[in-house]
Amino acid sequence: MDPKEFYQHRVSALNTQLEKLKQRKSSFAWLRLGAVAAIIFAFYLLWSLGVVYVVIATVLLLFIFTRLIYADLKNQANIDHTSKLININENELKCLAGDYYDFETGAEHIPKEHPYSNDLDVFGRASIFQYINRTTSEPGSRRLADYLKSPASIDDILQRQVATKELSAKIAWVQDLMAEGKKNKVTFSTKNRLENWMKEPPVFLKFKPWQWLRYVLPAIILSIVTLYIFDKVGNSVFYLTLLIFAVIAYQINKVVAPVHETLSKVADELSTLSTSISSIENESFNSPLLKELKSVFLQRNKKASEDILQIKKILDKLDLRYNLVMSLPLNLLLLWNLQQVLDLEKWKAGQQNNLNLWFDTLADFEALDSFGVLYFNHPDWIFPGILPEYFSIDGKEIGHPLIPVEKRVNNFIDISTNAELMLVTGSNMAGKSTYLRSIGVNIVLAMAGAPVCAHSFSVSHVQLISSMRVTDNLEESTSTFYAELKKLKTIIEKVNEGEKVFILLDEILRGTNSLDRHTGSKALIKQLIKKKAAAIIATHDLELANLKKEFSENILNYHFDVQVSNDELYFDYMLKPGVCNSLNASILMKKIGIEL
Repeated sequence: MDPKEFYQHRVSALNTQLEKLKQRKSSFAWLRLGAVAAIIFAFYLLWSLGVVYVVIATVLLLFIFTRLIYADLKNQANIDHTSKLININENELKCLAGDYYDFETGAEHIPKEHPYSNDLDVFGRASIFQYINRTTSEPGSRRLADYLKSPASIDDILQRQVATKELSAKIAWVQDLMAEGKKNKVTFSTKNRLENWMKEPPVFLKFKPWQWLRYVLPAIILSIVTLYIFDKVGNSVFYLTLLIFAVIAYQINKVVAPVHETLSKVADELSTLSTSISSIENESFNSPLLKELKSVFLQRNKKASEDILQIKKILDKLDLRYNLVMSLPLNLLLLWNLQQVLDLEKWKAGQQNNLNLWFDTLADFEALDSFGVLYFNHPDWIFPGILPEYFSIDGKEIGHPLIPVEKRVNNFIDISTNAELMLVTGSNMAGKSTYLRSIGVNIVLAMAGAPVCAHSFSVSHVQLISSMRVTDNLEESTSTFYAELKKLKTIIEKVNEGEKVFILLDEILRGTNSLDRHTGSKALIKQLIKKKAAAIIATHDLELANLKKEFSENILNYHFDVQVSNDELYFDYMLKPGVCNSLNASILMKKIGIEL
């Protein structure tokens, strides 16, 4: 089943399931009403038979009513989960049609300075990140961004490729994990709150007598109350004891309150974290990377999901301090707040080294899930070969992932050694920049461990660096030309230091006069050849192609051309060997009214 058919079938099946769940919800509402009516009738019909019959019937009916409430809550959770799954599949159908703008853009990950992200539209609206992103948590989003910002090691790339293949075959499970994550988005705020709390020293556990006082003190007050009920102690003893315990409870509450205020805000996200991790714990994996990630949640024969659920339950119990009706008797008689904060500190002592691992591992799963969905949506894409030697790149039918298939024109690349520099000439709008971005984006995906938009692709393990879209910076009083010089300076420094880089340059030195531009471009090309730096340079300057005469073994001349018929331009966007001989600027200028 191809992706479109899968998503359409899944939307249909989920809608049918949702209707059944909604019908069940209506049934539960009527059953609850019936249970209440039955309790009323039990009082009316059984009262004459005796109070015992009324009590027995009421208890049984209340039990049934309670079970109905829990069943209805579970059914509502299934409704919410199914609705989220429908939305996920509808978004995938829109994405296949070219509308992927409902996904998060990753604009918060745009770096101020980066070797290639701005040139290649890695982040922001209509970006590679937005197209790929299926993460639901803030740590997951950042992890995916990190994957795209810098090349992984060859071993990590190969492991991610295997993991991605496996996840693409578990697309229903991936969607379930996404739906769980959408319930309450796990944020860095929650992670930071928990981290800060974990760093704080314990308040009660450091005073060891609290370990037995937590039981002794409630035993004392309960004993006094019991004795008072049976007239074994007088009013003065009873009220004095209540006063003492009220003071104790008040003092404890002053210590507990700030801790609870901090942690109560993370309870919902902890629930999402627990259910998401539980989904991973209960799934079986074959790839080494996924097995390794899953093992983080299953240490010392304990499940991380259960540990997280434990603190969630403690916080739920602590929430009773907000209930004035329940809080007073619970804290007077059981020192309720003390019991919960001691359990919290005990939990903290046992999880000091696990918290970051849980967030980080879930983030890795979400990033890899994004790659899995990408491969499922594009089964015709391939996983590239990653070569340790510097430098070679070879690919056929390479396309830009963000261009719809019906509009996309695929091209090739073949640079067999770092002694070869590819020079691409061509007329305006012929496709030079798109070609460079197609190569660049696919290298970014390759270095991240994702599939690439090509029929075949192999590339050396490299750091990509580009200078394609340079703008001025008013804040820093930087002109476009100076901004480009800064970028070129970084490139030259990396080349001089012998770093394994692959350079993409588009219309370099455009901010200066034509003579300086040609002179500077020519000098830069010679320097790159001398340093054996792998590069593709796109230019309008046809004279640069003449360097082939001087560097016959080093310059690879390719071009994009344009066909002219009756003053109309026709582009095929196909890369061809040799130098461009067709120019279109004069025709375009005539079309806008410039008299030449």
